[in-house]
Amino acid sequence: MYKRFRKKMNKNDLCWCKSGIEYKDCHEAFDEKIARYKAQGCIVPPRKIIKNQVQIDGLRESGKINIAILDFISDKLHIGMTTNQIDALIHEKTLALGGIPATLNYEGYTKSVCTSINDQVCHGIPSDDVILKDGDIINIDVSTIYNGYFSDSSRMFCIGNTSAENRRLVDVTKACIEVGLAQVKPWGFLGDMGQAIHEHALNNGYTVVQEIGGHGIGLQFHEEPWVSFVSKKGTEMLLVPGMVFTIEPMLNQGSDEIFLDEADGWTVYTADGKPSAQWEVMVLVTNEGYEILAY
Repeated sequence: MYKRFRKKMNKNDLCWCKSGIEYKDCHEAFDEKIARYKAQGCIVPPRKIIKNQVQIDGLRESGKINIAILDFISDKLHIGMTTNQIDALIHEKTLALGGIPATLNYEGYTKSVCTSINDQVCHGIPSDDVILKDGDIINIDVSTIYNGYFSDSSRMFCIGNTSAENRRLVDVTKACIEVGLAQVKPWGFLGDMGQAIHEHALNNGYTVVQEIGGHGIGLQFHEEPWVSFVSKKGTEMLLVPGMVFTIEPMLNQGSDEIFLDEADGWTVYTADGKPSAQWEVMVLVTNEGYEILAY
């Protein structure tokens, strides 16, 4: 997987990242540092997931559309609305902004958004039969393709008179994003972020789903790395400038055990029927720390 980093480049060659800059002035020192970490046994990112400036600019534009779609739907939600109506609004808005819904027809998924309510952990399928009720909590997960670049983020919404207990779950899950972001630093590790999120959730009385995590993103919907939110500090993939991935912890009010609805092949539920919450941001690792590309 990492043979690309062992390929010898001449200093005056154009850099492998397609920046148009000579290797010595672009990624030579970067590659040397990567090699030192790899020699210590660290998991290092393959070149194919390191984004150049042109790609980063494209991802920023895609992210802006993703953000705009979630902003748009936020004041449209109301008691009595079906999740299929949410899907229709998001589909129309995505196309109006020049984007393509990334989930539509992805591996057989038939909708333009994921809508996960109450005990649905993720990947809830919009339906005319699912109607927003007073007190519901819902995750709306939007993913967009714009000029070939993928973006992905989600938010939680409280419908009507949501209980204090469920609002707290939503708020603590959002706080986990902030706690995790504080650990996103160049030449740190994904595990630093994962442990911080897990500890914050446990300290607040919640569990974190283990089997489902975040993912790299950019030129494809799902790229390396897979991102755990129950990992340990100093483990998982090395964070380097140019990496883009999602932070999307799923916190459960009860057990961390989950199950997949075999009837639809997508919707994931909590095993004990208690509520779950998730927020998602899309993050670029920079030389200074991080940049949020979509939220």
